[in-house]
Order: sequence, then structure tokens, then C-alpha cells
Amino acid sequence: MKILMICTEKLPIPPVLGGAIQTYIAGILPHISKFHDITVLGISDSSLPEQETINGIHYVRVPGKIFEIYREGVVRYVESNQFDLIHIFNRPRLVMPIRNVAPKAKITLSMHNDMFNPEKIDPEEAKAVLGEVSNIVTVSNYVGNVIRDLYPEASPKIRTIYSGVDTERFLPGNHPKMQKIRNEIRRANGLENKTVILFAGRLSRNKGVDKLIRALPELSKKFKDLALVIVGSKWFSQEAVTDYIAYVRALAKKLPVPVVTTGFVSPDEIQNWFAAADLFVCTSQWQEPLARVHYETMAAGLPIVTTARGGNPEVILINENGLVVENPEDPSCFAEKISQILSDKSLMRRMGEKGRELAVSRYQWDRVASELLEVWEQSKAVEQEKTDEEHVVEAVTVESVTEEGTKEQVLDVSAEMASIRKQLEANFVQNVLVLQAKLEKAEEKEELAKHIAKEKLEKKMKKKLAKLEEKELEGKKKIAELEATLASGEIGQEEYEKEQAAIQTQLVEMRAKIVEEAHEQVDKASKEILEKVTPKRESEHKKQAVEQSNIVYEDNVEQSNVVYEDNEDANVRKKQRDKKKSGTRKQKKQKNANIWVISSKK
Repeated sequence: MKILMICTEKLPIPPVLGGAIQTYIAGILPHISKFHDITVLGISDSSLPEQETINGIHYVRVPGKIFEIYREGVVRYVESNQFDLIHIFNRPRLVMPIRNVAPKAKITLSMHNDMFNPEKIDPEEAKAVLGEVSNIVTVSNYVGNVIRDLYPEASPKIRTIYSGVDTERFLPGNHPKMQKIRNEIRRANGLENKTVILFAGRLSRNKGVDKLIRALPELSKKFKDLALVIVGSKWFSQEAVTDYIAYVRALAKKLPVPVVTTGFVSPDEIQNWFAAADLFVCTSQWQEPLARVHYETMAAGLPIVTTARGGNPEVILINENGLVVENPEDPSCFAEKISQILSDKSLMRRMGEKGRELAVSRYQWDRVASELLEVWEQSKAVEQEKTDEEHVVEAVTVESVTEEGTKEQVLDVSAEMASIRKQLEANFVQNVLVLQAKLEKAEEKEELAKHIAKEKLEKKMKKKLAKLEEKELEGKKKIAELEATLASGEIGQEEYEKEQAAIQTQLVEMRAKIVEEAHEQVDKASKEILEKVTPKRESEHKKQAVEQSNIVYEDNVEQSNVVYEDNEDANVRKKQRDKKKSGTRKQKKQKNANIWVISSKK
């Protein structure tokens, strides 16, 4: 296929200035370019030409940095060039403008963070985008689940493909290729005979390196040979000093252990600092999609301490390749996990070895490329099915159409129905998982389980699937009869192809409509379950707001404003009133047998 890969507007490709998405693209290109004609569209940079071809891969660059400017350049380029498939990286807002100028191209999307959140894309546009793309690839289950939570209907299109790393470039410090580099870096920076803790990432509050710095005084009391290396700057190659960076530097100056700050390190040299370290710490405070430094750390054979934020824990096998900090706002929690590893040199070594093993076996770029190729082939297959669905009976004769042909068609259609039913069941199950994640109370989950047992998917889908099966079989019979007519010479090839195309078009349109209706029923069933087992959250919040300012007295006649006082007597009186009020509500609810309430002990 002729494929266009569209990068983001922030950094150029190849990753001369770094960047997770740019590194991702560069990592898979050597593998996917063996199978398809690839063009990569990115932003212009003074160090790169506007167009070039390297190893058969075409690079085109347009002005960027600002999304609106980049979008104009992207649309102009797509409008004047044709592609079979367009793969967009992390910019769902590019989908609709591209669809307008490339109505026939298949569009797939890679999501590297939460760009579907309402503050980043209008919900109506998001729904339109989800309808246009054939597949959505995410870098972690976390990213996929965020999209599913917002738009459950997108679930069947979402697939997690974890990122990768160059295991020939990122090597353990004791590897023959890295021993000299490790020793030179440590010697040059006063790190000899030190246990080096490494942080690599942007210097921002979201990344949270200050929490690691504040954990070191406690650690230094127990471990006398510690040193800290901080690799990174404000934004990749930008070395500006922000208020946060100034704060980090001020904290570091007070530490009782040596601290090395490197500033921005070129992507082709960053592996050297991993080789020079002994332990890696990721201090992310935000819901990180899944920081790619985890893959690089594993390849370098270092133990990992990371945070329970976003997708970061998904690549951690607890006590095997690292540990997870559940409360990353607290520096002492980092001190605890780091101490656990540093106190056991055998554990430290095993974690490093396990990380390297995982990097080599699970997280190499050829695996990432292979999975992405599967997604593209799936998109191609879906498109082929819609545009040129071929269901002909080989060597068919007029005599065999009605009997043997019909048997094969029934089997074929039955297999297709089973496949569609499986997709619907998967959609239903995923919706249920999303609902379960929303529930806060154990009683609610129990009730949900009861209702799921009652909600038989077969009952919901029976009529739709029966109709679909009937129409599919009818269409296949028509095609078989048409094939027989062609074989007998009653019609010519041109007339055959025309009638066949008309039948297939009707089948595709009918199938799409019925399957869409079936998915809507699945989503409706899921929502009905949620309504049955959960109280109206919004109503509850409003009710609570009213109850905080109004206390219902006996017989619900007299109301008065409650003045909250910061003294013990007032608090006691309020608790008494709350208790009485709660009892009154319960008595009234019990009077109405038609009201079902899920209650929980407070």
C-alpha cells in the first residue's frame, strides 16, 4: 500500500531533537518500509531539507510548531497526493480535515496521550473522528481505557501496542561495548565508587523530579555512597531556566550527596547516561500515558522505581524488574522503594537482568512494527470487504447452485455471523468493564453482576443477527446464480461484473447498517444496566449540596440554615441532627416498595 504517516507539529522527524512519538516512528520505519511505500509528513526544521528520500522512505516537511499552521500544510499536501492509508499520530483533530480532502483513503490513528479529553477536542468532533477511523492504536491500556470511558462505542477499534527500544543501542553498563563509556562518564563527573540514581525527562512539575531530590536526605542517612544524575531540560533542546528548574537547582544545592545536571542530551548520546547509572527513578506526578524511558531503562539493565500514574505500571513486574510508588506526592514513599532495592544487591542485580530480558523479548521495534502492520492489514481487509466483496462459488454449474452451493453458503454465512456475534460480545464485555470501573460501592458491583447475568446478549441480538444472516445468504445466492449464468454464456463478463458489484454494494450497506444497529443495542443495554445499579450521581451531588445548607427537622416542616461552627459542641449537635435526618429518610424510603436504593455504611 501507499501509506502516509503524519507526525505531530511539535518536533521534527527523524528525532534530531528527541521526542517519544518521533522516536517511535523512527524505530518502526526500517521494518514497515519493507512491505509498503512509506511517506512521512512532519514539521520543517533548519537542519533538515523540505523533502528527501532515505532508504526508500520519503520525508516531506511543512511549517509547524502551531497546530493551525501545521494543519493547513498537512491538508494542502494530502489534497495534492493520493494514499491508500493515512496513519495520524496523536492528533485526532487532523482526521476530519484530512477526510475532507482524502475521502477514499483509509485512516488509522495512534494515540500517545489523552487527546480525546473534552478540553482538547469537542465531543461532537470526537464522535465524528471515531466514525471515520478504522483503527485506533494506543501506547498503553491506560490511554485506551480513557477513550473507552469517554466514548464506549470506540472500543472495538482500540488496540494497545506497547512501544519499543533499540536494544543494540541501549545496553547495560557492564556490556563490553559500554564499559569504557560508563567508566569515562563516571570519572569525568566524580561518580566513581558511587551508587548512581538516574532521572531522565523534562524538568517540569508534572515530571516531579523535585520529589526525588527531597527523598535523598533520608536515603543518604542509610546509604553513604549515593549520587544523583538529572538528565533533561525544560523542553527537549530548550535550555531556558523556568521557576521550577530554579527551584530544583536550589533543592539540589542543599543535598548532602553529589548531583550532576546535564541539561538537554542529544538522543544519540542519551544511552551513555543510562549505562553510567545503577538505578532509574521515574517521578511522574501526572497521568503519564507510559513514559518511554521505561523501555530504555529495561534495555540498559537498570532496576526501575516508577509511579502508579497512567500507564507507567503496565510494564512493571513488581519485585522482578522494578517497584511502583503508589503515592508519588510524598517523597518518603520514593525513599522507601529506593531503599528496598538498594538494601538488597542481589535483588538489584536480578531486577536489572529481568528488565534486560523483557526489553529483548517483548519490547523490540520489530515487534511493534509487526503489530502495526497487522492493524494496517486489518484496515485494508475491512475496506476491501466494503468495496469489492468476493463471494463466488468456484467451478459452479447451474445444476449445483441450488444444493451444494447453498450448503457452502450457509456454512460461510454462519461463520461470519459467529465472527460478528463475537465482536458484539467483546463490545458488551468492554462496556461492562467500563461500568464496573465507574462504580464506587461493593453493593453496586454485586447488583451489576446480577443484572449482567440476566442480560443475555443473545436475546438482544437475535432479531438483528437473524435478519443479517438472512440477507447475507440471499445475497450470496444471487452472486452464485449470477456466476452460473456467466458460466452458461447467458450474460457477458461486463454485465456480470456490473450486476455483481450492485449486489455486493447492497450487501455491504445492509451489513453496515444492521451491525451498527446491533452495536447501538449493546451500548443501550450497557447504559440500562448502569442506570439500574447506580444512583443518579448528579442528583445525589445536588441533594448533598442542599442538605449541607438545610437540615430537615421533624416531620419535614421546619427548615433552618445551619451555621457551621469550629467548636466541639456545634459538631456534636450537627452529628445528632444528621443521624436523626438519616433515620427519617430511611423510614420514608422503606414506605415506598417501588423504590430501590443501594446503601452503604459510612
